[in-house]
Amino acid sequence: MVAGIMPPSQLLRKFASYPRQHELAVALREIGRIERTLFIIDWLLDADMQRRAQIGLNKGEAHHALKNALRIGRQGEIRDRTAEGQHYRMAGLSLLASIIIFWNTDQLGKAVQQRQKAGLDCAPELLSHISPLGWAHILLTGEYRWPKS
Repeated sequence: MVAGIMPPSQLLRKFASYPRQHELAVALREIGRIERTLFIIDWLLDADMQRRAQIGLNKGEAHHALKNALRIGRQGEIRDRTAEGQHYRMAGLSLLASIIIFWNTDQLGKAVQQRQKAGLDCAPELLSHISPLGWAHILLTGEYRWPKS
């Protein structure tokens, strides 16, 4: 494995094919348990690690909530029977979510620039708490017309 000749998954498959428990497989499993225990101890003692993980989870949940809001027209279901149709719907959903996120990011940037031009303070450490994943200001139902130019 260290030389890169055999991937770990192939080694584990080989161990699983043995009729008895292989000693190396047992040892590797125990090392894995020790590593997991050490990580859990680090996790419990490191509040900053927990906070960073929670921030990441919150971003993922906000992105998922945006996509759920965009799917409301079909009650959150993709009813296409073909894999290609489902793929196109999911790609369209991702594109629409990306457009909203881009527009929000652009507008937030303009708002920060306006505040700075007006001489108002915009602390950089506060900007890291702003998210472009909101959609309350966007009308999600109705007709979307795209210019053909």
